Amino acid sequence: MLASLASGLLTGLTLIIAIGAQNAYVLRQGLLRAHVGPVVAVCAISDLVLIVAGVSGIGTVVEQAGWILDVVRWLGVAFLTWYGVSSLLRARRPQGLEAARAGAPSLRAAVTTAVALTWLNPHVYLDTVLLLGSIANAQQSDQGGGRWWFTVGACAASILWFTALGYGARLAERALARPRAWRVLDVLIGLTMLAIAVKLASG
Repeated sequence: MLASLASGLLTGLTLIIAIGAQNAYVLRQGLLRAHVGPVVAVCAISDLVLIVAGVSGIGTVVEQAGWILDVVRWLGVAFLTWYGVSSLLRARRPQGLEAARAGAPSLRAAVTTAVALTWLNPHVYLDTVLLLGSIANAQQSDQGGGRWWFTVGACAASILWFTALGYGARLAERALARPRAWRVLDVLIGLTMLAIAVKLASG
């Protein structure tokens, strides 16, 4: 039980900690202290749904639904390109942290963006549903429940990571209080989004 739980936790963290569009967005919302709870909840709950789906065998369906992943991929490319360009345009008009907070998105916009960045990324289906699901189903235990303890560990990793990223971002507030620092952040986020869009477009 403990071995499967720890394996799930470590595997989940390994897959989720990599810098990506979702993490960059959670970080930005955390720095703004704008709708952090709902954004973290959307990302964590989405991960839980995808992880459980993978362990339950939905990965087989995903493997056979190549055309659906293609649709998701191009929608993701379009959305990430728009978001990346928007971030770079924001960087042209640098502002301090307080000014950025004043221009933070509404709750609806923040949640919608979090949903799009999560579900319009085909890699989330390949990594979370297929890969994590395959690893989970390879777990063994005397009672046959090893895969579900692995799943609990992986789900805990998602909850811990998004919570730490969203609410821990405020520790960097002082460093990002100046307009120049905020400009650098927006440029980095914009370039990250565009790089992921190019990667998705190239297959």
